[in-house]
Amino acid sequence: MNTPENRRRVDTSGRYSAPLLKALAVHLAIAILLFASFATAPKFEPARPIVQATLVQLDSMSPATTQTDQKIAGEAQRTAAQRHEAEELERKKQQQQAQEAQRAAAEQAQEQKAAAAAAAAAAASEQAKSEAEAKAEAEAKAQAQRKAAEVAAAKKREEAEKAAEAEAAKKRAEAEAARKKAEEEAKRKAQAEADAKRKAAEAAEAKKRAEADAARKAQEDAKAKALADLLADDTQYQQAQADRPGDQVAASYDDVIRRYVSEQWRRPPTARNGMVVEVQLSMLPTGQITDVVVTRSSGDPGFDQSAVQAVRNVGRIPEMQTLSRDNPAAFDRMYRQRLLRFKPEDLAF
Repeated sequence: MNTPENRRRVDTSGRYSAPLLKALAVHLAIAILLFASFATAPKFEPARPIVQATLVQLDSMSPATTQTDQKIAGEAQRTAAQRHEAEELERKKQQQQAQEAQRAAAEQAQEQKAAAAAAAAAAASEQAKSEAEAKAEAEAKAQAQRKAAEVAAAKKREEAEKAAEAEAAKKRAEAEAARKKAEEEAKRKAQAEADAKRKAAEAAEAKKRAEADAARKAQEDAKAKALADLLADDTQYQQAQADRPGDQVAASYDDVIRRYVSEQWRRPPTARNGMVVEVQLSMLPTGQITDVVVTRSSGDPGFDQSAVQAVRNVGRIPEMQTLSRDNPAAFDRMYRQRLLRFKPEDLAF
């Protein structure tokens, strides 16, 4: 597996192998240089053997003998010089080789030192890298743990919010159900009360209508009797009515007018029994009442005005249109203008 440990081992072996190969190459180069220096060294002529001559004639000092001795001495000096030169060259060569060896050793030591320093640096770098990787790994792990904790906290908050929202929704639903129930109960109660009131009102209205019908009938009977009595009390009015033709028709339409006016009259608070007001109404052939005036007051303006207002409220008497069509002369003579008399005790309704 390509784990961080294996990668570090591979990187370390690679860093150590490079300096080692470099050192081997340097040693190999030094060996080649030494071999080349030996191969290219100058070749000296072999030393000539020293000639030893034996003097035969000591007494003879011939020029030839002198020259021979000088020549031998010169050869010896040259040989010695050549040997000295070879030795000097050999010494210089050895010194050069020693210097080169020292320099190579120094270079090798420097290279070894550099390699050691590089190895140390590599080791330190590797250690720093390992520490950095370990730190990064620890930070990544811590960050992952933080993220996991944050995710867990967020999930927990979300669950808590959902639970709170569900609880709130439940409470709202319960409150809404309770409110609707209360509203329905209130509606039912109000409806029951309204039904009861309506039934009571209908019963009261029916009773009132029955009482009103009975009272109206009694009043109509009383009005008819009172009007008959009133007309009977006024001798001139009765005689004038008797002298006119069509008494039955007039009596019939007078009843119609009394009925309409009685339905519209309202007893004023100041009305007292014994009061009599006489009003005159003006009417068109269509039965439309155009004017109402008081011809004789009762002495009570309220009672007089109630009589005038009752006639005006009638507005129109449709039955008069039949009379004006069938007998226009009778309508013009009797109902174009008509006198009416009111008494509080007769019209109280």
